[in-house]
Amino acid sequence: MGQGFLQIGLTLCIVIAITPVLGRYMARVFLGERTLLDPIINPIERSIYVLAGISRKEDMTGWQYIRAVLYSNLIMGILVYSLIYFQRILPWNPNGFGAPTWDILLHTTISFLTNTDQQHYSGETTLSYFSQVAALGFLMFTSAATGLAVGIAFIRGLTGRKLGNFYVDLTRAIMRILLPISIIGAIALLASGVPQTLSGTMAVETLEGGTQYIARGPVASFEMIKMLGENGGGFFGVNSAHPFENPNPASNLIETIAMISIPAALIYTYGLFANNIKQSWLLFWMVFVIFVVLVWVTAVGELQGNPLINNNLGLEQPNLEGKEVRFGWAQTALWAVTTTATMCGAVNGMHDSLMPQGTFSTLFNLFIQIIWGGQGTGTAYLFIYLILTVFLTGLMVGRTPEFFGRKIEKREIVLASVVLLIHPIVVLIPSAIALAYPISLSGISNPGFHGISQVVYEYASAAANNGSGLEGLKDDSLWWNLSTLISLLAGRYIPIIAILLLADSMSGKPTVPETPGTLRTDSLMFTSVTAGVTLVLGVLTFFPVLALGPIAEGFRLASGN
Repeated sequence: MGQGFLQIGLTLCIVIAITPVLGRYMARVFLGERTLLDPIINPIERSIYVLAGISRKEDMTGWQYIRAVLYSNLIMGILVYSLIYFQRILPWNPNGFGAPTWDILLHTTISFLTNTDQQHYSGETTLSYFSQVAALGFLMFTSAATGLAVGIAFIRGLTGRKLGNFYVDLTRAIMRILLPISIIGAIALLASGVPQTLSGTMAVETLEGGTQYIARGPVASFEMIKMLGENGGGFFGVNSAHPFENPNPASNLIETIAMISIPAALIYTYGLFANNIKQSWLLFWMVFVIFVVLVWVTAVGELQGNPLINNNLGLEQPNLEGKEVRFGWAQTALWAVTTTATMCGAVNGMHDSLMPQGTFSTLFNLFIQIIWGGQGTGTAYLFIYLILTVFLTGLMVGRTPEFFGRKIEKREIVLASVVLLIHPIVVLIPSAIALAYPISLSGISNPGFHGISQVVYEYASAAANNGSGLEGLKDDSLWWNLSTLISLLAGRYIPIIAILLLADSMSGKPTVPETPGTLRTDSLMFTSVTAGVTLVLGVLTFFPVLALGPIAEGFRLASGN
């Protein structure tokens, strides 16, 4: 028991240590300041800008930034759909795979395009190496960079700067952050035993004289950007529970740190943009405390085990169902909370086998989306809650709501409300429709309370651009492939549009001089109120679902039924 919690504690200490280092580096990148990589990257970037006809000094308005995001994503989606559709005639296809069915192909393309990577297929039996690397791997970089660019543009707007240029931000995010770290991380994973090969499936003779087919491929490079970019889609069907994706505790630590590093560091980056490190640390610790509580709740649930099994056998043992023994209950619990907190979606154990406490924590993360949140956009959601808190507290104490000396008015509140309301709409409505037809549509494999969690989790994962799932749900059907597309698209692009318009509105506002009556947002009291507002809004919106799902399931298990 003690060793498991020690492992969790050491991992969290590493996260705290690297946050200011990476946060400071990202701030220098997006502020256009000098970095160590300049001699290598500057010539490459200049070539890209010349070939693309981009002016680094040309700032965009909110709508120009939005159009750049949407147009570029549309072109990338069409390109990737075409590459996978024609994978039979393209190189690096040693197993001779043809195109998937049109609905699987459409769902896969949009899922990876939106940085969700929700998979209704098994990669090792569906996609060629070229499709995995050149198509999906390409989207893993560009979708993560898109989210990071939007998050930076939002921070610029909040702090009174122009939004910047999307294409410049996209290029810098890939060339200076994602690509360098991915190269170093892929080498580390390769040293840990993750394969990197273009050879086809290996046929080996078993001890019984039979033949076993072992899938492999260029996994190390795929795995690192999958984790670093909050992508989460696995090269293999069982994702990071597969020994070729995550072979040992060393690789598990590398991948866990990669998951959380950029979302955590981006909060510190905001502090440098705002010249207010105090507020960034207060927000960091607010998120960190909630995260630690959820990890503790999940870990304790897994450590205590399933009471039905333990009581029947007269034993006291952790819940090891659906877990890899090389990770155990502690690292599986930490990973489950981290992957849903960061909107990564990768798994090193089966979430469907988590105790109700774990299901509660993972669903809660998908519902509020700020612990730590997705790549870039999660930080933006955090400040959406901050703006709402400023507005509410300003009304309660009779002060004009202001953020960084800029008034919070009707337009900002409407846009913030759109960001927060679209999520429950695209989660709860399709969930209700699917649950109305439990056999023909939802395909629930577990009746009762857990079945409700399975359905809601799938749509929450899609809308939050997370991608993980409670496996056991028959999600490789036409209904699931098409219905989750609505959640994927609406959960990604409607908030991005509202976020950028809000940032554009804030950047154009004149500053109001600070007075003794100005409500300061960099205090412990205000940060605590922000945490309260976040939790209350999340609970009020989704508590009925949590009560009918993991909470009810927990009470049922506790009662011995």
